[in-house]
Amino acid sequence: MLIDKHEADNVLKRIPGLTIKMNPELAAIDQVLDDDELFCMIRDDLAQRYPKTLTAGRKSTPVEVVLRMLAIKHLYDLSYEQTVLQVADSLVLRQFCRVYLQAVPDQSTLCRWANLIRPQTLQAFNQRIMNLAIDHKLTQGRKLRMDGMVVETTIHHPTDSRLLADSVRVLGRTLSRAKRLLGSRTELSKEMFRNRQRSAKRTAHKIAELSRRGREQLKPHYQRLVQTTRATIRQAGRVLTQLQDLAADEGHRLIETLQTFLPRAEQVLDQTERRVFFGEKVPQAEKLVSIFESHTDIIRRGKVNKDTEFGHKVWLGEVEGGFIAHYEVLDGNPADDYQWQPTLKKHIQLFERPPTQVSADRGVHSADNEAFAAKLGVKRVVLPKPGRKSETRRQHERQRWFRRGRRFHAGVEGRISVITRKYGLDRCRNRGQDGFERWVGWGVIANNLTAMGKGLRH
Repeated sequence: MLIDKHEADNVLKRIPGLTIKMNPELAAIDQVLDDDELFCMIRDDLAQRYPKTLTAGRKSTPVEVVLRMLAIKHLYDLSYEQTVLQVADSLVLRQFCRVYLQAVPDQSTLCRWANLIRPQTLQAFNQRIMNLAIDHKLTQGRKLRMDGMVVETTIHHPTDSRLLADSVRVLGRTLSRAKRLLGSRTELSKEMFRNRQRSAKRTAHKIAELSRRGREQLKPHYQRLVQTTRATIRQAGRVLTQLQDLAADEGHRLIETLQTFLPRAEQVLDQTERRVFFGEKVPQAEKLVSIFESHTDIIRRGKVNKDTEFGHKVWLGEVEGGFIAHYEVLDGNPADDYQWQPTLKKHIQLFERPPTQVSADRGVHSADNEAFAAKLGVKRVVLPKPGRKSETRRQHERQRWFRRGRRFHAGVEGRISVITRKYGLDRCRNRGQDGFERWVGWGVIANNLTAMGKGLRH
């Protein structure tokens, strides 16, 4: 049964000479998280764990504890295990997380609760924090600066051989588990359950060793690896049919695994044959760079130090006070100039008026974007034009307000650096598309909670 909170425990206050004092920022964040709307958002999601979570069963970890422990996790960029250890070991954090002298939930429990929170809930959570910041007059939304960043997924660098070996590994171990489950119920031969993982791994290592010697020397090894993968796919297809016919209830997880990874293995096989044997350049939209994180996009932004990135593009809208008022996980690698108008609309929806100044990089500039902002009532549109400029345009960009706006806009790079280094938005450690969006959402929320803490401590 889902419970809201532990009863407040004042035992610690009765110990002579013992004082529990939070630092001012953490104390301010503690007050922010007392908001009822924030609490109810998380409670509504956690209540969906089981049909009778709200009414039956033993008492759960309180909603208040889950919310605050997840906040601590992302405020300090900790793992689940580190979060549990830190809270259990600190009287201050026990007080902040409302654990008091109760048992701290273990890492697996905390992780299961965290996975129930929807990305849309975290979007609404962040908007509520922004509303509180506006109510406390910590920001008025007068200045808006936009920029994009890439958050990478947790994958190894994709190569055809490694992807094929991963496919054989996942399908092979599933075949081994299916063999133990089906036993004598199936008429399939032992060859149908053969795990070819070792053969695929050896061939993939050989390809890696010879990769610098030219494509022609690699083709025989690729042919062997492709044959191994194709045979494994054929076996998995036959075993999947047997599982569906003979063990649909007991083997539902194995069936789900095969139904998920078989199409991905076939896609990897197809793109390898097209690239290696036919010399075809496979379009990015048709490439799979990880069989585990299949949602991963291939992103090229022309960065000198990182030509290609694997993850998702995230668009940010920051206002004065260090608050990220809007964030969006983008699909694919869209041009930056398409994000200008939606971000401005969301800003007006939140603050109920247009910003006085709005800025972005050269890649966002267009006459339509400038005209759109002016039509909404933005007084200072700071969009430097790329390429060759007319004399009129040069004089426009030399105006004092424009140059000051460019200097203000440069601060968004510092904000991106902070959330990358401090809140873990360089690389997502969650799995799946929803997990990725949760990771980004919590990173933005941690940044905004810290900004609230700094603003309210004075």
